[in-house]
Amino acid sequence: MTDLALAHVKSRKGVLRSYLELCRASNLPTVWTNVLCATLLVIVGMPTFGIAITSMLVAISISLSYLGGMALNDVLDVEEDRRKKPERPIPSGRITRRGAAIFAGSLFGLGLLLLVAFANPAAILGGIALIAVIYAYDSLHSKSWLTVILMASCRFLVFIVAALAVAGTCNHLVALAGAVQFVYIVALTVVARWEKAGDRAFKIPPIPWMLAAISLVDGLMLAVLVNPLWIFAGLAGAVLTRLLQTQVRGD
Repeated sequence: MTDLALAHVKSRKGVLRSYLELCRASNLPTVWTNVLCATLLVIVGMPTFGIAITSMLVAISISLSYLGGMALNDVLDVEEDRRKKPERPIPSGRITRRGAAIFAGSLFGLGLLLLVAFANPAAILGGIALIAVIYAYDSLHSKSWLTVILMASCRFLVFIVAALAVAGTCNHLVALAGAVQFVYIVALTVVARWEKAGDRAFKIPPIPWMLAAISLVDGLMLAVLVNPLWIFAGLAGAVLTRLLQTQVRGD
């Protein structure tokens, strides 16, 4: 490979890495275990034919919305990031603010389009609500600590949208699992904000580990409500998240 071709490959890898950092893509396994948890809880006692494919499509759709939300967060926080996180993709100049905004909008659009293509009206409305809450959080989170409720609501809505898309309904088990994650995300977000406000790094618990543990919470819920062996799915999601965080920061 010539030096020019090698430089071109490195450049493309650099662009890809910048977009992965923009979207905090390393946290995606936590979204996947959320969808898995909601799917397994909503199909209790129901026929399961075709559920796996539908669940994967839901995971892709919600993942796109998650990535879009993270990209939008950087678009709206660019001035603060210039002061406190100049290494982030936008303030460092690796991605333009306009390019990031277009990218975020495209991710939201693709995620919703995927829901429209295969899901029922209730799930589509849920997907729209999820995007609206993501936008509200990204727009307001720097103004009030109370927006931790919006952040937690995003995770709760992941469970609701997944259940509605997979089964057309949402039962009390899904609501319970979503509520548990709601409480956990509130705690995680409060800890992260306190760390940020105090300009201090926690020794215990570190934020990346708390993010990875979102999957572990899903595994625990499934172990209690479905089958103890599902704890390994939660562990796998947590381990995968931590491995990806070593390559792309998730906080």
